[in-house]
Amino acid sequence: MECTVTWTGAAGARSGMGFVAETGSGHVLAMDGAPDAARPENGGQNLAPRPMETVLAGTGGCTAYDVVLILKRGRHDVRACSVRLSSERADADPKVFTKIHMHFTVSGKGLSASAVERAIAMSHEKYCSASIMLGKTAQITTSFDCLEVT
Repeated sequence: MECTVTWTGAAGARSGMGFVAETGSGHVLAMDGAPDAARPENGGQNLAPRPMETVLAGTGGCTAYDVVLILKRGRHDVRACSVRLSSERADADPKVFTKIHMHFTVSGKGLSASAVERAIAMSHEKYCSASIMLGKTAQITTSFDCLEVT
């Protein structure tokens, strides 16, 4: 897996904290820093997600992918899946994630809560590389709602 991240600061000005990542699969992702009123040259313009927000979003995507795939492979009629992540970070550098909570909302026809719970556990314990990696520094907890679709 490869990725190239390029600073988008103007060549002459060398200001701003925007970056563009080009993934090995050919996709582009913009990232930016928060504005810094005290030192504008060190701040971003709030034009895109922060890099750590993209780490959290990627983790959500990784685990949601797993949950849907596990349910589909189990021949469950899953129709929708979302996961809301909330996190806390360390106060001092490096400001690693210390707590992450993932709340899943999974909808389907005849979908059992036990199947959803099992899929989330399997993702969290075995398949989701991102959450397993972040689990080295963060306490990760999960919860879910299982909704019936008519």
